[in-house]
Amino acid sequence: MDNHNDASTELLNKVRHCSLCAAHLPLGPRPILQWHPQARILIAGQAPGRKAHDAGLPFADASGERLRGWMGLTAEQFYNPQLVAILPMGFCFPGTGKSGDLPPRPECAPAWRQTLLKPLKQLQLTIVIGQYAQAYHLPTAQPSVTHTVASWQDYWPDIIPLPHPSPRNNIWLKRNPWFAEQLLPKLQARVKQVLLLKLQ
Repeated sequence: MDNHNDASTELLNKVRHCSLCAAHLPLGPRPILQWHPQARILIAGQAPGRKAHDAGLPFADASGERLRGWMGLTAEQFYNPQLVAILPMGFCFPGTGKSGDLPPRPECAPAWRQTLLKPLKQLQLTIVIGQYAQAYHLPTAQPSVTHTVASWQDYWPDIIPLPHPSPRNNIWLKRNPWFAEQLLPKLQARVKQVLLLKLQ
């Protein structure tokens, strides 16, 4: 068991010291993720924002508050790596463009993703947020995030696609009331079910 823990710690340290994309990162490399082999829920997102970069903590912003609300989790539960793994498609803040943050750096996922996903043998639920994560994790993803999220029952109960919880998506949420009315109650019930399995 100790060897297993040592290997996990070593892998996490390697990822956190990665500088593969350093030349392309305006604030320099600071890989931000949450990971433990015992995690029951995986959140596959895009890339950390500026506030997450500054805090060194995933979803350390209004998006995180909304996501925790969507999932029905307290901050303590959300930031418990033995319950929730958080692996964005790019681990470092990519910088800001004209319409928001830039896409995740393309070098990150090929370098680390499968290495980190393989040990997650206890996963019961994967929450896939935004177009880049959905393109990677859902081979049958629809042409748009809206269509993919609207097709959530196709992936149930092991995978749940979500839009990004950013305040930038407030208009989307208003235009798609079915998301809060139909999907979120199911998401919260599924998260609760998975964590009860873990806590028993």
